[in-house]
Order: sequence, then structure tokens, then C-alpha cells
Amino acid sequence: MKGNETPFWPASWLDPSGIRADKPRTTGITMVIDKGLGLRAAQDCIATASPYMDVYKIGFGTAVLYPMEQLQQKVELAKANQLHVMPGGTFFEICCAQAPLESYLARMKAIGFNALEISDGTLPLTNDQRHRAISLAAEAGFTVYSEFGKKTSDYKADINQLLETLEADLYAGASYVIVEARESGNVGVFSESGEMDTDFLHQVTGLAGEQAKRLIWEAPQKHQQVAMLLELGLDVNLGNIAPAEILSLEALRRGLRGDTTVCVLTGRR
Repeated sequence: MKGNETPFWPASWLDPSGIRADKPRTTGITMVIDKGLGLRAAQDCIATASPYMDVYKIGFGTAVLYPMEQLQQKVELAKANQLHVMPGGTFFEICCAQAPLESYLARMKAIGFNALEISDGTLPLTNDQRHRAISLAAEAGFTVYSEFGKKTSDYKADINQLLETLEADLYAGASYVIVEARESGNVGVFSESGEMDTDFLHQVTGLAGEQAKRLIWEAPQKHQQVAMLLELGLDVNLGNIAPAEILSLEALRRGLRGDTTVCVLTGRR
């Protein structure tokens, strides 16, 4: 990672994998979820770890609970550090169930967000409503992250539905499609105990081809992150990463943590 080289650390120590790209990245995306950090905590997080994250999500509907000045400061701080910053998809669902989509877009633009999450994990949308929301958000200048999946505890992802959603959402203007796992990591491609369906992963990525690079897999638990990296490669896109886990995940991506060191140093990526 050239942008983070120093005279002190040899490049092979800094990134044993030799493949970690600088920002702005198109693969190896790390999407962080902020569940309510104060401004000083967010400043510390971004100052320490901004080179290693790409998307900063102010989770759920928490954006509306901040004092407006602090919310705008957090948004501007993220943008100043080359991050896409967006409110959670649940907030989009709630707002658009009660007011026109255009009102939501205008208010998010006024706050300063440069990205939006479009989802229907709790409140359903028709395909036409979903694609209209994606298209209008993209036309308004937002980078759009759509989300596939439901938040119910018994939800399991369907391969065909995911592939169809991926193609349709990208066509409508989304930049990436997030695969739902919740912050607990126990729905979608994971079992109730958080174990990953590796067959599902390989079927989806095989059938999606190049579009698989536009999927972001929510993987909040450390063992899920390790499994994703070993199964799909060190540059897989991962989401719902806790602020305290950013450096830990980056160490896994580079082979600086025992779970991935052997595969990196032996060339098994």
C-alpha cells in the first residue's frame, strides 16, 4: 500500500500480501457501522483508521438522534478523509414510508451525506419503487449502496433472487449491493449460530462473474471475516465492521494476523 509506506517500515512488513490497494479502492471495500459514537470517538477512529475504511455508515436510524451540528461535523470529517458516509437503510425505509422520496433526498443532501443506502429489509418496496429510489438517488449525486435481504431472524438468502437483484440494482444506478447479515451476523448467508454457507458464496460469485466484485458481504464477527477472506480472497468487500475492529480486519487482509499469515506467505490467497 504505497500511500501508507514510511521510511521506517519495509513494504513487505507493512503489507505481506503485497496486494492491498490504496484509496479510492474498487475492491477490498471495508464498510464500517457507527452505532452511536460521539464526535471525539469518531475523530479518533477516523484519524487512526481512515486509510483502511471506505464507507462510514451511521447505523439504523441513529442519524436523527444526533444534535444537528455534531451530525454535520461527523459527516464532513468522514468526507474529508475520502470516505463515503451515509445513514442506515432502515432510516431510508422509515422516512420514505412517511414522506416523498424527494424530501428524503433533499434533507440528506442538505446535511452533507455523499452516499445513501437503499433497502427494504423491514418495510417492503416493489421492484419499481426500489429501482426508482436508486435511480433518483444516483441522479441527485449520491453514491448508492443498495441492500439485498430481510432483517427477520429466519431469513435465508436465495441465490437467484440475489443475482437478479444485483443485476437490476446495478443497472438502476447502484454502485454496490450489500448482502444482509445484520449486526449480529446470523441471517442471510449465515446460520443462526453465525456459520457461513460456503457453497452459497461460491455459487453466487461463480455465476455473478465480474459483477461479484460489486457485492459487499456483511460480516460483523471475526470468524466470519476470516472465512470470507479465505474463501473469496483478501480483497473481498466486507460490511458492518465495528469501529474497534477496523485495524484487526486490515491486519487479516494483509496477512498481519495469524489467521491469514500462512495463506499469505505461502501464496494461497
